[in-house]
Parts: sequence; C-alpha cells; structure tokens
Amino acid sequence: MRSILLALAVIGILTGIEPASAEITYPWCAEYAGGRGGGRNCGFWTYEQCYTAMWGNGGYCDHNPMYRPSPGQISPPAGPRRRPG
Repeated sequence: MRSILLALAVIGILTGIEPASAEITYPWCAEYAGGRGGGRNCGFWTYEQCYTAMWGNGGYCDHNPMYRPSPGQISPPAGPRRRPG
C-alpha cells in the first residue's frame, strides 16, 4: 500500500499536478437564522439570488467581507427580468 501511495505522489510531482484552489468568492452572503448560530452561505453573485435562497429561513443577506474581484473576472450573465406590473 505504501508503495502505491509513493508511486502516485511521485507521478503527481513529475506531472505538475497542483491541488485544487478554493479562491472563488462571491459578493453576497446569506446569514440564516438571523445570524444567531445559523449557517452562512457566501455563494451568491446578486442580492436577488441571496434573498431567494434565504427566503423563509429567517435570515438576511449581507455583503461578503472577504469578496475581492479578480482581475479580468467575468460576472455571470444577467438573468430574466420581471416586467413592471
């Protein structure tokens, strides 16, 4: 078993495989349960996405303090818009 792991490590080093990076951040966070011990999800591009995900869960949406747009980062395309009613 050790020889297999060693061989995989050597192959990874020689082929230049790098570990995955989790540097993607988004500008909006959903704070569930009103921030009183609930969860936090910072995976939203827009306030509307955040609000829809949070709806009915007793929380609120807030700006993500860790969000730093990358140079050349492309925002997602705009979703469908509601017609004024």
